[in-house]
Formats: sequence, C-alpha cells, structure tokens
Amino acid sequence: MKDNIETRVIGLFLLMVGILIYVAVSSINNITRSIATSDWVNHTHDVILQADAIMSCLHAGDSDLRTYLMTGDRRDQAAYRSAYADMLEHLAEAKALTRSGEEIILNGEFGQMEALIKDRIDATRAIVQAREQKGLDGARAEMLAHPDIEEMGKLERLAATLIRQEKGFLRKRDQEAREQALSTKSIVHLGLIVNFMLLVFISWLLRDDLAARRRAAQALEDANAQLELKVQERTAELVASNTNLKKENLEKKWSNQALDHQLRYSQLIINSIDELIFVISKALNISRINPAVLRTTNWEPTEIIAHGLDRVIQFPAGEGDAAAAMTQSLREGREIQNRPGQLVCKGGRTIAIRFSLIPLHDQDKVVGGVVTVRLAQAPPPA
Repeated sequence: MKDNIETRVIGLFLLMVGILIYVAVSSINNITRSIATSDWVNHTHDVILQADAIMSCLHAGDSDLRTYLMTGDRRDQAAYRSAYADMLEHLAEAKALTRSGEEIILNGEFGQMEALIKDRIDATRAIVQAREQKGLDGARAEMLAHPDIEEMGKLERLAATLIRQEKGFLRKRDQEAREQALSTKSIVHLGLIVNFMLLVFISWLLRDDLAARRRAAQALEDANAQLELKVQERTAELVASNTNLKKENLEKKWSNQALDHQLRYSQLIINSIDELIFVISKALNISRINPAVLRTTNWEPTEIIAHGLDRVIQFPAGEGDAAAAMTQSLREGREIQNRPGQLVCKGGRTIAIRFSLIPLHDQDKVVGGVVTVRLAQAPPPA
C-alpha cells in the first residue's frame, strides 16, 4: 500500500511539473510572438510616420519655394531645400522599412512616390533657374508650363493608400497580439487550475494514506493487546496444566509405587503357594513360573521360560488334542478345570497331575493365561 501511494504521488508531481513546463514554454512562445508583434507594430507606426513626414516635408518645401519665388531671399531658398532634403531622407527610411516582411508590397508604392518626387524636384530646379535668369515673370511662366496639381494629387493618393494599408497591418497585428495575450492568459489559468486540482487530489491521497496508517496502527495495537491477553490466558492455562500434571505425575508415582508393592505382594503370594503355576502366552509359551515349579521339576528357569508348555506338561492320549483345546480356550476366554496330565521333570521323570487354565484379560482382551498344577500323588524323592 505504501509503495502504491508513493508511486501515485510521484506520478502526480511529475504530471504537475510537466504541466508547469508546458505552461512556461507556451507562455514564453506567446510572449516571444507578442514581442515580435509589438516590434512589427512599432515598425508599422514608423512607416506611417515616415509617409506622413514625406507629405509634410513636401508641403513645407512647396510653401517655402513659393515664398522664395516671391521674395528671392536666399534664406527662403535654404528653407525649401532643407524641407526637400528631409523629404528624401524620410522616403529613404520608408523604403528601407518596407524591404522585408508583409510590408514588402509597399516598397513598390514608395518607388512610385520616389519617381513622382524626383520629377517634382526636377521641375522645381527648372522654376528656380527661370527665376534666377528671367525674374519673377520667367518663374511664373515656367510654373504654368509645369502644373503640379496632378502630381500632388498622385502623391497624396499614394500616401493615403500607404497609410491605409499600414493601418490595416496595424489592426491585424493588434488582433494577433490580443489573441496571443488571451491564449497566454488561458494557458496560465488552465495550468494553475489543473495544478491546484492535482494538489487537492495529492492532499486527499496523503490524508487518506495517513488515516489508513492510523487505522492500521490502531488495529495492530488492538491485535497486540488481544495477543497479550491470549498469552496471559495461555500462560495461566499452562501454569494450571503444569500444576495438574505435577499432581498427576505424583499420583501416577504413588500408583506405580502401589502397583509395585502389589506386584511384589502378588509375587510373594504366588511364590508361597505350593501348587505349580505357569504363566503362558496365547501361543502356549511359558513366560513366568513360581519356585514350586523349580523345586518339583529341577529345571532351571532358563530351561523352561520362553519354551512351549509341552516341554513340562504332557497330555494323556485319551484326552484328544489338549493343546488345541487350550489354544481354543484362550481364544474364547474360557476356563479349563481339573484336567489330567503328566509333569515332565528334568531327566525325563514324569508325575501325574491335575491342571487348570484361567485366561488373563486386559480390558476385555485375552492376553495369556495362568496354568495351575496340582500333583495327583506325592513326588518320589529325587
């Protein structure tokens, strides 16, 4: 969960950085275009100013020329020459401003204006020369020979056309500047809104993660408390079980001691009996005897124990298969009482006996039997 939250937060921060970069790049591009548009606007204004200046200098020069023709004063002559010189400078600057960009189409218009101005300057020279040579009448005659009304109208129309086209460019560039400003504003506002929303979403994620962590910590604390309680309960149970086990072990020890005493007493009782006692398995193998067997038969314990019962007891031929009967008796848990037989002593001597078989039970299961033997007659001396 922690890795998932960190991945989401890092991804959202990278997205925010990408949006900021996009906003910055777009804003810089729009600002750059706005600067270029502003430069073109200034350029357009310069062209308009140059066109106005051309016509102003032309009118001023014409006015000073007429004054000079009337007075012949050299100062008036210098004035119109200065006005014409300024006019030519403004014309040159206007042509230079219209050599590139969208305004290159106006360069031809200024070329036509230059041709008309040159013709007008040539005519002015001829009028001034006539004034100097022939006086005022000669200048008046030269002026009548070169009427300037048509040329002045052409120049004014050209200037008006140039100014109108430049104002059209100016409106177009103003519109572009406005659109660029609106685009920059929209991009910045949209970027800010999106980033604000992302910040709100990140804050919500972090708050949700902190709440989940608090819940997990509380759950872990509750689980630890429950585990501690269970440990205490289990410890108490183990203590109680250990106490009971100690009691049981003590009781078992006492029971074992009592059983050992009982077995010892039983063994003493069995050993004190004069009858011969054989403890046998279900396969009729001898597993235990009492001392009376050893005294009567002179066998050693190792010569009898773990051997078959038929080693020391023989059954008469008239009794049928007595061994099979004893096996069946042990299987069914029945007793056999007072059956005749022969006790085989060491060295081959036999003694007439009467024997009985009592099955041994362990939880309702026959595990063996006890054969008791009584001598039918006193044994002869060995």
